[in-house]
Amino acid sequence: MIDDKESVGLVETKYFEFAKDSPLELECGRTLGPITLAYETYGGLSPAKDNAILVLHALSGDAHAAGYSSADEEKPSGWWDNMIGPGKGLDTNKYFIICSNIIGGCKGSTGPSSIDPATGKQYGLTFPVVTIPDMVKAQKMLIDHLGIDRLLCVIGGSMGGMQVLQWVISYPEMVRLAIPIATTARLSPQAIAFDEVGRAAIMGDPGWMGGDYYGKANPERGLSIARMIGHITYLSDKSMHQKFARKLQDKIEYDYDFVTDFQVESYLRYKGESFVKRFDANSYLYISKAMDYFDLAQGYDSLKDTFEGITAKFLVISFSSDWLFPPYQSKEIVSALRQNNTEAVYTEIHSDYGHDAFLLEVEQLTRLISNFLMHGQRKT
Repeated sequence: MIDDKESVGLVETKYFEFAKDSPLELECGRTLGPITLAYETYGGLSPAKDNAILVLHALSGDAHAAGYSSADEEKPSGWWDNMIGPGKGLDTNKYFIICSNIIGGCKGSTGPSSIDPATGKQYGLTFPVVTIPDMVKAQKMLIDHLGIDRLLCVIGGSMGGMQVLQWVISYPEMVRLAIPIATTARLSPQAIAFDEVGRAAIMGDPGWMGGDYYGKANPERGLSIARMIGHITYLSDKSMHQKFARKLQDKIEYDYDFVTDFQVESYLRYKGESFVKRFDANSYLYISKAMDYFDLAQGYDSLKDTFEGITAKFLVISFSSDWLFPPYQSKEIVSALRQNNTEAVYTEIHSDYGHDAFLLEVEQLTRLISNFLMHGQRKT
């Protein structure tokens, strides 16, 4: 029995199945169905159903955002457990928290590793290309299923922040408060370039087999390298100096060969190898491509025009050392919102953690988010 008063405790992942008779229409022109969305909830839904908060995860995230997934775990395994729970930034004594794994994912939701009912085999690359708007459309079906007409808040960091922005555009009447963190309205050429290198590493691995590796092989090397590349972008120069400097790994002098010499090399290899155990290579391809395609102003004359008529109140948060989604990108969002007279609070948190700060700067995020949720409700 888990006895952790600071946690939501042992959590059961639920599964919502839909689009059986009427497939979901996707931006690419294809359809998808049936669809399963894995999701978890924490806290209780109020009688008025007005306290629901949708948490949106980043590229490697999943539905398990808080608590324990197994009674055998020594500590909570939820990826945002430090923010979700009793008395935390997303206080489960006050709010009903929902988090679902995106379509295209590999942690319980329908994605390329799922069985295609038409063939009885995994989709692989026959899975349709999905976009951020497609992910949000599927989430909307889940929220409808839960009987919630309006979300108190949508919140997420990185790719989760992209989904936050898409939510207020796709379903403006359903969102009261929006908190995009360490994100952007469109992916930069630099970020697209890093994604492409990661995909090239996967697709260049002989074990990838054109995406048809299920039950045969596994592009472990390629996926591991993709994760190593990605993880470098999540850190900052200063944080890497503080964490590793030029320290050697279990030795006092160079080996003068190509084995691991430095601690930073060992760390990246560990991150890559552990990622392979929990993530599907094809999902990495699909999700990273969805991020590349994301451009909130596409189809509009400007980002300002994109936000015209938006009624949600915003808290936009960036981090000083984040060079993957630098603060200027968050400022562009705030500027476009304010040009529409949309209420938008902006905070740039000084942090040495880089992009990963949205998972690590718990104290400052807790204060900002809890205050915004409280005051945002009072003014509505």
